[in-house]
Formats: sequence, structure tokens, C-alpha cells
Amino acid sequence: MSCIALNGAAAQSMGSSYTSTAPKNCRQVGKPSELDGSTTRICPGKDGLMVLIAEDDLREIVSVGRNRKVAAEEPAAKVWFAPFNSSETTVEWRAAGTKPFAIIQRWHIADNADPDKQGRPNTRDMLVVTRLPPGPVCHVAYVDAIANPNANELARKAADDDARSFTCGKDEVKIVGTRGRAVELATMR
Repeated sequence: MSCIALNGAAAQSMGSSYTSTAPKNCRQVGKPSELDGSTTRICPGKDGLMVLIAEDDLREIVSVGRNRKVAAEEPAAKVWFAPFNSSETTVEWRAAGTKPFAIIQRWHIADNADPDKQGRPNTRDMLVVTRLPPGPVCHVAYVDAIANPNANELARKAADDDARSFTCGKDEVKIVGTRGRAVELATMR
């Protein structure tokens, strides 16, 4: 019979849990703007963290912090993709043991070069990996969900390998896997 010893790394197994940013699970901050329809909501996350979703001019930002004010000051709250976009309501929390260190969220990026039958832009899907505190909250990696059939696995690997050591404002956001149209649209400047 063999004996297996658990070390600190094994005790800190990587895993995922999920929360929702659906409006019914969140608190609306103020009233939606009648001028442009902009909205802000704060949603419960994991380990005392809150998820901030702010939408303005058909573009969203997603940030995380201990409260709305902290989340709004993070680098992630200042990243806007040029095309119209929205995030899915499911947030995947990557954690070592019970301590979350990254979130992964699916985003829809509008492709104005590809209109549907009504003339509206079709969307392209991308996964965004965002690092969590301690330290700043910012985007770490983008994974094109259409160009990579294993996009979820690639995003989890990027979160596990890169999020905790990523330096916001210094390190460049990584494009993981095959670069597709969603990533191309999201990185347009």
C-alpha cells in the first residue's frame, strides 16, 4: 500500500465557482439615465468581493472590489472596447483553495462589418480573464471563443498561470490561443 503526502500546493487546489450578474441578482445604483440609458449595478461575488457592471453607450465595463467605490477605481473599470459590447451574466471565479484570484467572463463584441438580416451587427464571443485583489484588478488575457474550441480551458489555464503574477499597467494583456475576429475587434484602437 502506498502513502500520499499532501503538501501546501495540493491543499491549494485550483477550482471554479460561479456567480451571476443578472439584474435580478444585483443592486441597481441610481436610476438608469434617461438621456443615454446608462446603468450601473453592483453584484455579490465571492470572498467579500463585489462585481461592478457599468453600461454606457452600449458598451460595458466589469470590475471587482470590496465595494462599488473601490471597484470603480480599478484599472478594469477604465477599459472600454471600441465596438459595442456586453458581458454574459455568468462569472466564473478561479480560486486556489477558497481564495479567488481571477474571474473569467464571456463577452459579446459587435462586428459592424457583419450585419444580420435586420442590419444589426452580429456579435463575436470572447472570454476575458481578469485578475483580482490583492493588488489592482485588470484584464490579463483574451481568448477568442469561436476560434478556439477549447476556449474555457485556455482561459482557466491563463487565469491559473498568469493572473496572480500579472502586473497591471506594465504587463500586456495576452492573446491566448488562436487569434480570431472577437479578439481583433476587442483590441482595435
